[in-house]
Amino acid sequence: MQLRYSFRLYPNGPQRAALSRAFGCARVVFNDALRVRKDAHEQGAPYPKIGDLSKQVITEAKKVPGRAWLAEVSAVLLQQSLRDLDTAYANFFASINGTRKGPKIAEPRFKSRKDNRHSIRFTANARWKITPGGDLSLPKIGDVRVKWSRVLPSVPSTVTVVGDAAGRYFASFVVEAEPDFLPEADATVGIDLGLTHFAVLSDGRKIDSPRFLRRAEKKLKREQRRLSRKAKGSNNRSKARNKVARAHARVVDARRDFHHQLSTKLIRENQAVAVEDLAVKGLARTRMAKSIHDAGWSAFLAILEYKAAKHGRGFHKIGRFEPTSQVCSTCGIKDGPKPLHIREWTCRGCGTVHDRDVNAAINIKKAAGLAVTACGAQVRPGLLPAQRVEAGTHRDGHTTVAGIPAP
Repeated sequence: MQLRYSFRLYPNGPQRAALSRAFGCARVVFNDALRVRKDAHEQGAPYPKIGDLSKQVITEAKKVPGRAWLAEVSAVLLQQSLRDLDTAYANFFASINGTRKGPKIAEPRFKSRKDNRHSIRFTANARWKITPGGDLSLPKIGDVRVKWSRVLPSVPSTVTVVGDAAGRYFASFVVEAEPDFLPEADATVGIDLGLTHFAVLSDGRKIDSPRFLRRAEKKLKREQRRLSRKAKGSNNRSKARNKVARAHARVVDARRDFHHQLSTKLIRENQAVAVEDLAVKGLARTRMAKSIHDAGWSAFLAILEYKAAKHGRGFHKIGRFEPTSQVCSTCGIKDGPKPLHIREWTCRGCGTVHDRDVNAAINIKKAAGLAVTACGAQVRPGLLPAQRVEAGTHRDGHTTVAGIPAP
């Protein structure tokens, strides 16, 4: 399976300037190639192939005085920028034709130097290497200091250098790793995600929602006000913008760390986990949008899924239309929809008093086909409606990791 390992980079002053120059060259080549393809489309001509684009916007462009500085960076990262454009167009056309699952993808857009994230990629042809001293040697940039938090499981073939809005740099490696199977566990769990409690488990445990964005909101507002008072184009505005970006980065890092710690604990303790397929995009358009984005449900489920595949655990996702809050987990009778302010209810069939969230977590576990036990005895699952899956809303499972790696 493929995993992504990311490590913090600490370039010095000249290396930062070289990285900034490399980011700019990769952006210019991408935009030039995109303009050539857009012009061809407007003229009714076929799209130029990647080889012709490489010759036009890289090889020939270096001979023009206005693009001569392209020779100051490695040619490999410029070629990879063209490949990124080619991949973006392939995904766009596959989305239009219906051969690509998921939501529709927009046509590739021009990149801006004011974008929050910049990246360049070096392949083995660039002859980058990890030095004996532990530095990352990049062509025409130098030996950049790296903070290694763990050992790479295999030799990577490519490295992607990423710069974020907070002025931080990361080296991202995609490596082949063998699954690390954990000892078999006896327990299984159903997970009901929410806002008051981030997760409620079928065994009755409740994990409080940390609400990182809400807790940092006061500081974020203060820094944003200071930014708004700075003159545009001034150095003070640039410094204030960096402070805002760092404040947001701390929130993102804290949330990601919480997701990793909780998902690792759940995977280690349970042989299988069951979750509900939530319509996060739809919920994010409601009045609860800020709290839903703060919880980061989609990111947490993605982390939980890849960790289950990595450690040999079962991962089950039930349909979003399962009436988990309406069905009694004891007798299986469907008691009808209930407003959100009702947190406890009594089943009219068997008289069991249910906690709304715990009952939903148990029903999620049942719907996934996992055994439910109470006081050591097997509980017969009640009759539930057949699972319904909305066509075109689910994705195939994957084992790759995007972003910062799991601890």
